[in-house]
Amino acid sequence: MNKRTNYKQEKRMKELEKQKKKEAKKERKLNKERMETDGGEIAGQEEMA
Repeated sequence: MNKRTNYKQEKRMKELEKQKKKEAKKERKLNKERMETDGGEIAGQEEMA
C-alpha cells in the first residue's frame, strides 16, 4: 500500500469540492424557485390582459 504524501492537501481539496457542490445545489434551488414564482406571475398577468 502506498503512503499518501499530501494527506492534508487532499483533505482540503475534498472539502473545497464539497463546498462548491453545496453552493451549486443552493444556487440551483434558488433559480428553480425564481422560475416558479416568475412563471406564476407571468401567467397571472396574461389572465388579466
